Amino acid sequence: MSTLELLRDVRAIVFDVGETLVDESRAWAELAEMAGVTPLTLAGVLGAVIERGEHHNRVWDVLDVAQPAKAPIIRGVDLYPDALECLRAVRHAGLIVGIAGNQPAGAEAELRASGFEADFIASSAEWGVSKPSPEFFSRVIESSRTSPEHIVYVGDRLDNDVLPARAAGMQTILIRRGPWGYLHAQRPDAILATARIDTLAEITSAVATRI
Repeated sequence: MSTLELLRDVRAIVFDVGETLVDESRAWAELAEMAGVTPLTLAGVLGAVIERGEHHNRVWDVLDVAQPAKAPIIRGVDLYPDALECLRAVRHAGLIVGIAGNQPAGAEAELRASGFEADFIASSAEWGVSKPSPEFFSRVIESSRTSPEHIVYVGDRLDNDVLPARAAGMQTILIRRGPWGYLHAQRPDAILATARIDTLAEITSAVATRI
């Protein structure tokens, strides 16, 4: 299904955070520095861990270093160039806009400080439940204030985003960027996403036709 066809009957679009709205390159480089390894080494091991379907925290075991105690904060410079414009376009089209992802405490304030405006911004830390738990997506539906078939969840991962959101009855968009996005887009299950995109500009263009 094309993005335009998908969004005709949609009432809410909810976005994942990392590698959907926020480029995590700087954050991973900072984590590498804290752990005493090079960014290239960490990136290579992360790719291998993703390919094997393991949790990303497995990288610290493979590298035999302690996981950094504190996650880097989200800054305005970390946003993908198409992120703010997309959310503004979705709101202008009269749709409910949500942001919900696996993020530490304080991420909501960091996202707002970076310029995001949404009907709700939530994190796994705030909700006390993480993706891919069904409870996380139940909270997404509750916060969106509409039925799941009228909600689109946008994310870069099959395991954490597309498949559990689909199981909850939502429409899904897989965005092919970031390490998970590129690797997961090659998997057979990628066909289960309602639509697949390479940039958020595709959503921006699609919602413009609703105005």
